[in-house]
Amino acid sequence: MLDKKKIKENLEKEKKELMEQLADIGRRDPATGDWEAVPEKQDMPESDQNDMADRFEEFESRSSTTNVLEERLSSVESSLADLDNDSFGKCEVCEKEIEEDRMEANPAAKTCKEHLEG
Repeated sequence: MLDKKKIKENLEKEKKELMEQLADIGRRDPATGDWEAVPEKQDMPESDQNDMADRFEEFESRSSTTNVLEERLSSVESSLADLDNDSFGKCEVCEKEIEEDRMEANPAAKTCKEHLEG
């Protein structure tokens, strides 16, 4: 039997950590609620094309990380919202209970080990 109280605590902890990580590399658009990467603060003016290329590459990396974190945050928030539903903790594919150790490792899991998402 799933310990939903513990799962909720883990999900809330992860949500807080994700929000902090997102705030470190991006900002939330108040109109859409979406997160977007922001360039790293610069201490000195751009000096040459290599510096500009490095900054662009860093921004692309921040954008990619923002997308991954935002996707995970969405999954965590969805799981928190679904916690009281009868279907929570059941595999979306076969509808069997998701293994307890899987739920401990990933409290936002939507599938059992057999149907592990890619």
